[in-house]
Amino acid sequence: MTQSQTMRRRILAACSIAAIVTILSATAAIAAIAEARHTAHPTVRSSEPQVPNKVCDFDWRKGDWQVKQLIRCAAEHWTVPGGAAMALAIADRESHYQPRAYNSSGCAGIYQHMLRYWPERAAAYGFPGWSAFNARANIIVTMRMVHLSGWGPWAP
Repeated sequence: MTQSQTMRRRILAACSIAAIVTILSATAAIAAIAEARHTAHPTVRSSEPQVPNKVCDFDWRKGDWQVKQLIRCAAEHWTVPGGAAMALAIADRESHYQPRAYNSSGCAGIYQHMLRYWPERAAAYGFPGWSAFNARANIIVTMRMVHLSGWGPWAP
């Protein structure tokens, strides 16, 4: 075997190892991001008290029916313009009731909040550090915002 063949094999082996390490790292990073979407980040401080767990206590992870029940409850609890019917119609339009909905412009969750504004909104409305992909947080933050300011950017 010539010296150039040996060198090529070593380069190929080094590139293969680098590719494997990169793929493993990317896989771990994707898993961490997916997990972070559903967990709280304690670095954000709240200006409002957190919403008690007993308010609109539906397990949104079980499916669309529970998500819709959570929307109905929150819309009635915080009295939003157009009531639960409007809240349901907008959630259907924005995400089809899918908590993991995301679009390329950086909007996420049931009501498609822009992720750059989410931490402040969540903290201001009782969910400091919660993910926009958490349906309960997304829905209740939205209903509290709409109660105070109307549907604004979500208007039909």
